[in-house]
Amino acid sequence: QVHLVESGGGSVQAGGSLRLSCAVSGDTAPINCMGWFRQTPGQERKAVATIDSDDRSDIVESVMGRFTISQDSAKNTFYLQMNSLEPEDTAMYYCAAAHRALCGTRAWFTNWGQGTQVTVSS
Repeated sequence: QVHLVESGGGSVQAGGSLRLSCAVSGDTAPINCMGWFRQTPGQERKAVATIDSDDRSDIVESVMGRFTISQDSAKNTFYLQMNSLEPEDTAMYYCAAAHRALCGTRAWFTNWGQGTQVTVSS
């Protein structure tokens, strides 16, 4: 079983930055695909960025150039650095992990964290 815990969410003004962290524990050996998703009330959860065990990342166009995904394998932790935040980035952010032959923002994830709220004010 895999356990994921997000941290780093909060409130920030537009133009500010936040870094989200996702600590992964449990049976982490098979995990080779990690990602960040976000969801607003009444909307579907949507992928933001993914990274695989070879550090290949996939980032959705709406945040490209502002958000960066990275990982620290030694700490079993991966991150989402969010810069130039906009009010439209306000959402609950979830981290996820899976074992996938192909990793990317279209991949299906099987393990999820509980979420961390990000609120960006104008």
